[in-house]
Amino acid sequence: MPEPAVPTLGLVDGIAAATRVLTGLRIAALTGAGISTDSGIPDYRGPDSPPRTPMTFQQFVSDPAFRRTYWARNHVGWRHVHRTHPNPGHVALADLEGRGVLVGLITQNVDRLHRQAGSRRVVDLHGTYADVVCLACGARTTRDALARRLEALNPGFAERATVEDVEIAPDADAVIASTEGFVVADCERCGGTLKPDITYFGENVPPDRVARAYAIVDDAEALLVAGSSLAVLSGLRFVRHAARAGKPVVVVNRGRTRGDDVATVRVHAGTSQVLPALAETLPAPHPATR
Repeated sequence: MPEPAVPTLGLVDGIAAATRVLTGLRIAALTGAGISTDSGIPDYRGPDSPPRTPMTFQQFVSDPAFRRTYWARNHVGWRHVHRTHPNPGHVALADLEGRGVLVGLITQNVDRLHRQAGSRRVVDLHGTYADVVCLACGARTTRDALARRLEALNPGFAERATVEDVEIAPDADAVIASTEGFVVADCERCGGTLKPDITYFGENVPPDRVARAYAIVDDAEALLVAGSSLAVLSGLRFVRHAARAGKPVVVVNRGRTRGDDVATVRVHAGTSQVLPALAETLPAPHPATR
């Protein structure tokens, strides 16, 4: 990662510095997996995260064995992640939007917790795991409906699987002892391949979604990054875009990020502590700046 241009601040000094930089400005937010860890969804790249090799799009579409592995593990992990709830960090961003401080939010997460917390202008950059799409005919269904079909096809599988909670990933992937014998559900309309409506590694984010995300950054006067290491370009590009436009960038994350070299303020602390504090201290922008 590039060497940071500014020092990393702790919780108290970081909140004070972020408040000074962001006060009076209309803010866009970019969030990553780190904002959801306090909701019980482990991070991909946090300091305590286990090493992972996520399945690629090409693997999923080209090999039935990979699809069986994915859906078996997801069937187990889904029981955990779809019962999670927003934490104070999600709620704080929704509050900032409600008061006119936050103009919109781009999330790299697929957990929909921002929407559950009350955020309205949200771009789910990588899609959400609550929806499933057929790659052949485009038919869509909910993940809840698919869960019922998978349980009927594989009665008792989830209960028999060995799961380590710490190894459930943000996309509901769970490490289990074996996927042998798991039966994958096909599209009820055409028999085609079902895929979660999320962007896999090796798959491009739809251009219209990227455009909506850029629009949020362009509408704002500053960018707040919360809980993302910015390890992949899909999120990092918005940080670079804001910096090129001369907009302040505040990064709140445990650990270094790929955007540290252009950050105005870097706060090494948890989002559940920093974001509620900012929601309390940041006033609504003056009407003339809206």
